[in-house]
Amino acid sequence: MPKRDPYEVLGVARGASAEDIKSAYRRLARRYHPDVNPNDPSAEDHFKEVGEAYSVLSDPQRRARFDQYGTTDETPNDPFQGAGNISDLFEMFFGGNMGTQGRPRRGRDGEDIRADVELTLKEVITGLQKEIQVTRMAECPSCHGTGAEGGAPPETCPTCRGQGMVGSVRNTFLGQVRTSSPCPTCGGSGVKIKNPCHECRGRMVIQETATVAINIPPGVESGATMQIPGQGSDGVGEGRQGDLYVVLTVKDDSRFERRGQTLVTQLEVSFAQAALGDHIRIEGVDETVDVHVAAGTQPGSHITARGMGLPPLHGGRRGDLVVQMQVKVPTKLNDAQTRLIRELAEVSGEPVPKGEDRGLLGGLFGKKK
Repeated sequence: MPKRDPYEVLGVARGASAEDIKSAYRRLARRYHPDVNPNDPSAEDHFKEVGEAYSVLSDPQRRARFDQYGTTDETPNDPFQGAGNISDLFEMFFGGNMGTQGRPRRGRDGEDIRADVELTLKEVITGLQKEIQVTRMAECPSCHGTGAEGGAPPETCPTCRGQGMVGSVRNTFLGQVRTSSPCPTCGGSGVKIKNPCHECRGRMVIQETATVAINIPPGVESGATMQIPGQGSDGVGEGRQGDLYVVLTVKDDSRFERRGQTLVTQLEVSFAQAALGDHIRIEGVDETVDVHVAAGTQPGSHITARGMGLPPLHGGRRGDLVVQMQVKVPTKLNDAQTRLIRELAEVSGEPVPKGEDRGLLGGLFGKKK
């Protein structure tokens, strides 16, 4: 149970209706959600406290127990303690709810919604705080979610008599088992609306575009999904709020190939640079990197820049940047360049290449295969 009086936490009176409790919870949950308050360490504690208080006051049995005893703890001598486990077993096999679970929630849970966010490799290094626009169903402001014009209380559904559920008896290998399912007349809301609200037309919710603040941690990969509780569509009646799922995509960067936390890039150097060595400055993801090309560098060899890759998702040392060397061979040589290369071959004790015959006959015969 919450450390403080749940009525005090939600700021409602002891005689508050289920709708008043739900509205208070929605307001406070959005105010204290950690993603909305990334710089306030106490917000998460408030958010949890609000959730605990709502879990007590939204459950008729727990609320009644708290009102009577000032606690929601089960009494040690309660002969029905643990009956919920039997109910869960029956529900797993047969569906629905057993009578020992008390009155089921009347209403419909809000739908989960999805948003897609794209970020760069540089943002993968630093993480990202971002406000996104989402479209969701929200409680109608005109009728305050009752579905009736002017917010008037709706009438009790004649089919389920306000329970939101209808029972049925099923024959099983254990005998007859009574199960329940949402009322087909009211869809589980438990109410009937004679004079529908002009704005939501009795649906109790309307479409809205809302701004949600999200905090993307460093090190994420494409396809990762963040779940933000309570930021989906509003439920109807006593239904719970849906969640927001944010699907992340990391933009491709033509300069790099990502392999987990390691980045791989290509560096083209001349024959002279590869043979004599050089110092070259290249652009990394977030800063420049000094690359030392050793004398005698071979094509396909690589140089590793430690800590210049991407960070792990849960914090720690960054990965490496691997620079693969590509030696550029000139495609056209003038006479001076040709002479020098032949001289290099001679002094190195290598066979002196004859090269291509640029004469008329050589050009003609050179085309034969």
